[in-house]
Amino acid sequence: MCKEPVAVRQGLIFQREELLLGSDTLAAIASQRVILFGVGGVGSWCAESLVRSGIHHLTIVDSDCVCASNINRQLPATTKTLGQPKVEVLRQRLLDINPAAEITALQATYNAETSPSFQLETYDYIIDAIDSLKDKAHLILTATSTPAVLFSSMGAALKMDPTRISVAEFWKVKGCPLGAALRRRFKHVKTFPTKKFRCVYSEELRKNQGTSEERANGTICHATAIFGLTLSSLVIMDIERKVQESLA
Repeated sequence: MCKEPVAVRQGLIFQREELLLGSDTLAAIASQRVILFGVGGVGSWCAESLVRSGIHHLTIVDSDCVCASNINRQLPATTKTLGQPKVEVLRQRLLDINPAAEITALQATYNAETSPSFQLETYDYIIDAIDSLKDKAHLILTATSTPAVLFSSMGAALKMDPTRISVAEFWKVKGCPLGAALRRRFKHVKTFPTKKFRCVYSEELRKNQGTSEERANGTICHATAIFGLTLSSLVIMDIERKVQESLA
């Protein structure tokens, strides 16, 4: 039987990552403050990857509770967590991964009215993984007006091919209906993001093959998870880049 000490030293948890990135980058990762909006099919996998990569200060925001239709793709969703707040289920899992992490779980909705309560200016990284077009647009406009770095997920539904998932600056995103809708909205209100930001997206657009009582599009775990893991990678690589530039 394999045995591990009850109190696992932090160095053991992240020793493989330190071999890859070095102690300076690992320390920088641990010092960053990250807020993630939406912990569904994309955001939940992003959160797990961030904590497994050494992010210690993470705020997760989502108003929903786990339902049966989440189970096929969302990390917090199992038959045992039905009805529980997603952020609370995910927070406990993240603390099981790293008990020393500071995980703030907010069962809340981001919108124009609640925006000030999140104090976005206090974070180093803001990650957008929400679905509502109106709220997503407001978050993008607000986040890009802060010193924080923003990364955003475009639509992950109706995607199947992982090789077509890409990263691009927002205005260069192609073939994504959500990205196009956001651009139309910004042009209509004549208000635009104040700085560039990168997005995870896919040009693939499949059609629903079945019907559902919900007004929803089909999704599958490997596609939404890759979106989320890619968002996490953007944060970690950006931190590493800044460390390398500071040492040059």
